[in-house]
Amino acid sequence: MTTADAPGTPAGPDDTGIRVYLVDDHALFRSGVRAELDRGDGRSPVLEVVGEAGSVDEAVAGVGHLAPDVVLLDVHMPGGGGAEILRRARAAGTESVFLALSVSDAAEDVISVIRSGARGYVTKTISGRDLADAVRRVRAGDAVFSPRLAGFVLDAFSDRPGAAPPVDPEIDQLTKRERDVLRLLARGYAYKEIAKELFISVKTVETHVSSVLRKTQTSNRHELSRWASDRRLV
Repeated sequence: MTTADAPGTPAGPDDTGIRVYLVDDHALFRSGVRAELDRGDGRSPVLEVVGEAGSVDEAVAGVGHLAPDVVLLDVHMPGGGGAEILRRARAAGTESVFLALSVSDAAEDVISVIRSGARGYVTKTISGRDLADAVRRVRAGDAVFSPRLAGFVLDAFSDRPGAAPPVDPEIDQLTKRERDVLRLLARGYAYKEIAKELFISVKTVETHVSSVLRKTQTSNRHELSRWASDRRLV
């Protein structure tokens, strides 16, 4: 009798399955992902969705309580987003593996969440079968990225000449919310549109823009957009 067959020996990941926790502020999207993963694809280990959350606080509490194997994590959410969830969950000592699942394919989003501790980053255009495969791979220790996103990470963390540095002091002086406002502003959004997108007031948007102008030493929207473009934030 081998060790794996001995009575009382804990089952390995292939036998126990992979416990998955979903984090996204859109309930309809969570339902779709849950249905895809619960449907199964005939491969092992089996994926089991054990919980879900629609806000930062709910996600941090759920991950801490359920200790899932893998957390599928949206990047942009009210209250700080995926990077904030990662920071707080890591500070609380979680050993869960995080895989970002986002509509965004912006380099700054990818690099930010990977810096915060995510094991991979895939976009929401991924198929159900490929998503299940990505979950299995990060659980096994692999780093997984949608094809065009891997280059962002290689550039950001490479030592080769001309590569983007892993830390940009000019960007890091901005808060997460200020970067969110800056990105939308640089893409041509009006203040009211930014407020609606980020679930904040127009007055709060104005406050963030003033702070960003001061920190970046720019004087108007045009200069600020160019500053963001030069740093690949758009």
